[in-house]
Amino acid sequence: MKKIDITVPVEALSYDELTESERALVDKAREYTTHAYAPYSHFNVGAAIGLENGEVVPGANQENAAFPSGTCAERTACYAAGARFPGVKFKEIAVAARGTDGLELATPVAPCGACRQALLEYETLAGRPVPVLLVGRDAIYRLPSVASLLPLAFTQID
Repeated sequence: MKKIDITVPVEALSYDELTESERALVDKAREYTTHAYAPYSHFNVGAAIGLENGEVVPGANQENAAFPSGTCAERTACYAAGARFPGVKFKEIAVAARGTDGLELATPVAPCGACRQALLEYETLAGRPVPVLLVGRDAIYRLPSVASLLPLAFTQID
């Protein structure tokens, strides 16, 4: 048997250590936590995707009484970006959340598995790593790519 260790590089940053474009993306993700429709979980998530054409496409989670008909913030944003700007490559992504108390989470939260897989599709289309910013009140994590969130990912079979 051969043991394989998988590690993911993560940088823990303060808001002031971000680039100007990263701060704008983080601000938009935080803003869109207030656009969530989450009457069941009371867990509001906002996402923002920066595109190579300079556009920023935000999203917020949208719940529905007919579970699982709702959509997470990350998929809301990525599918809106794909529909509004077909063929434009993703540049970077930010995700922020507010807990059931309505306050921004102290530590970052990561996308669910379905969102990771959906975002990976768009990273594949971009043809390069798409950095991810996971936003918390006390720290922001920068990951080098969507793929780093999903080791051993399912990808298109050639």
